[in-house]
Amino acid sequence: MERGLMWLPLLAIFIFLAWAGWNEYQKLEAYRVWAEKFDRAKYDIYAVLGQQEDCLTWGKPTRSGPVNLQTFSLKNVQSLQLLVNGSVVDLENPPSAGSPIFLEFLLKDTKDAAAVQVPFTEIPLATKWCQYLQQELQRFLLDKS
Repeated sequence: MERGLMWLPLLAIFIFLAWAGWNEYQKLEAYRVWAEKFDRAKYDIYAVLGQQEDCLTWGKPTRSGPVNLQTFSLKNVQSLQLLVNGSVVDLENPPSAGSPIFLEFLLKDTKDAAAVQVPFTEIPLATKWCQYLQQELQRFLLDKS
């Protein structure tokens, strides 16, 4: 009986890990369905982000699909920068570690500039997205002129 009681915590850990894996699988499946309508999309544990032409949509992933979705146009973005530890990062020489990681979009507004911060878990992924979106911003600015 003592041996059975020794294995009980391991059984509880196994059940918890199985539940956590199932939960994450459900989030990924909900994200997959959500991301089909976008040209480009990303998923991590902090946020989902999707781009369709000039519109960016982001929110928090859940098992039933992304929630707290916000959408804005790249044409309405004044500037874009990558923040790590609250400091602006040089995209050509990003740090190897740091947290929190955000893409910060400063939006054009008549009264004051509003900021949208999209969280990321990995600096390399955030750097690639920032470089890509800066190219898209430049393309929209050239199309505008």
